[in-house]
Amino acid sequence: MVFWDVQHGHATYIKSPNQKHTVIDLGIGDYSGRDTAFSPLKHLKYKYGVQQLDYVIVTHPHLDHIDDILNFDLLSPKVFRRPTQITNQQVMEGVRDQDKAKFEKYCEINDRYNYPIGGTDDPDNPDNFGAMKIVSFTPVTCPHSNFNNHSIVTVVEYAEMKVVIPGDNEVCSFEELMQRETFKTAIKNTDILLAPHHGRETGYNNDFVNLVNPRLTVVSDGRFCDTSANGRYSQKSRGWTVHKGNGTSTERKCLTTNSDGEVFIKFGYYDDMSRFLSVSIS
Repeated sequence: MVFWDVQHGHATYIKSPNQKHTVIDLGIGDYSGRDTAFSPLKHLKYKYGVQQLDYVIVTHPHLDHIDDILNFDLLSPKVFRRPTQITNQQVMEGVRDQDKAKFEKYCEINDRYNYPIGGTDDPDNPDNFGAMKIVSFTPVTCPHSNFNNHSIVTVVEYAEMKVVIPGDNEVCSFEELMQRETFKTAIKNTDILLAPHHGRETGYNNDFVNLVNPRLTVVSDGRFCDTSANGRYSQKSRGWTVHKGNGTSTERKCLTTNSDGEVFIKFGYYDDMSRFLSVSIS
């Protein structure tokens, strides 16, 4: 897994044990490389050699989560998941002229990906992703005036290890999700948590974080983050060894893409079937 440094936005890449490719959210930019136009999708194609994505999830249609969407068709995704309860008309309300092309592209893709998914393309079947489970939860009861509260929460599980990627959910949607037993079971005792809503206080939910009980929290944030809850996530995280590009390692509880750059995570089985979890930063 790669949590890209996309400034104040979010983009994550996941490669399954059987070489299936998943992307969650489409942020752009890069602080560490000083490249505000950095495209994770182009990087995957031209640097990683990925020719097609098997699964794309857009947690919710805010600009910092769809900024790279004009490159969407470059990788011809097989499956596209988004909060379908948000209509195209609602998506386009109040969009600035300079952003219109990206939101129109989102709406076009939203209309295009309307066919049933089955067989070997079905991401809900772990057999299709080398026994890696990808489970999604979508809150639906909150007002549509705040798209954050309709963010898809994704739980990735393999080798009895979990990563939780919760979008920008806030108070209303967490109250709904925490009433679902299936949700609470899925998020319990997670290894890696991506902080909701870029680590802001508005996305911090104490009951949620207590149940997740992460070893390590990753915050995909910008340089200027108002009402940061990073300190609270550090207090709630158990800690894990993080390896640096210079060969050293240190115990960390919270990483931020703003200060640490890309975060690389590998987990699975050794040949003797013992499990491993490796976290590294540049």
